[in-house]
Amino acid sequence: MRIYVASSWRNEVQPMVVATLRGLGHDVYDFKNPSGGLDGFAWSDVDEDWQNWDVISYVRALHHPAAETGFANDYKAMQWADAFVLVMPSGRSAHLEAGWAIGQGKPTCILLADEQEPELMYKLATSIVVDMNQLEEWVCSLA
Repeated sequence: MRIYVASSWRNEVQPMVVATLRGLGHDVYDFKNPSGGLDGFAWSDVDEDWQNWDVISYVRALHHPAAETGFANDYKAMQWADAFVLVMPSGRSAHLEAGWAIGQGKPTCILLADEQEPELMYKLATSIVVDMNQLEEWVCSLA
């Protein structure tokens, strides 16, 4: 199965999720290492001072070649994927990716983190799990 793992750059569990799913024999998209030895997109690829942008600078930056390439890589992988895993905690991009997957009818699982703030709309996901064993069971149930 082809699985898209959505999460945050700061999420320490994300690499383990990618490795575990690959260990189960699945093709897994890792946004941190999208393909061909490339590093995933970072706003610092556009501008080292990105944290001091105003909204106009941000909107302009969306059209920067690095942002266009990063978006294309991730979106192409989203279309490629059979299933999605949202690894918490995560930010806005990962939530948009998971929401898109749910809207496309792709099976989507949310792996919750400890001290997770409740979120009603997570009911849209196919499954919500609390540990790696439950995630592995969910993925195996799809095959």
